Amino acid sequence: MSRVTSRDGTPIAYDRKGSGPAVILVGGGLVDPATGRAGRSENAPLASELAMRFTVYNYDRRGRADSGDTLPYAVER
Repeated sequence: MSRVTSRDGTPIAYDRKGSGPAVILVGGGLVDPATGRAGRSENAPLASELAMRFTVYNYDRRGRADSGDTLPYAVER
């Protein structure tokens, strides 16, 4: 797992797999019942498949799993 810091200082966790043209996976907002997590874990099987041909970036949305959340919430950020 790697992290990048958004402009407002929020850490965003992500995984990078494969090589080739970049593909960014955007996870849903619900928790995966199998793992109790959202984001990277729900897209992990797809990321593995796509990584055979692409550089896949699979991230946890802000406020979910290993990504942080900077308060107060603001749509502008």
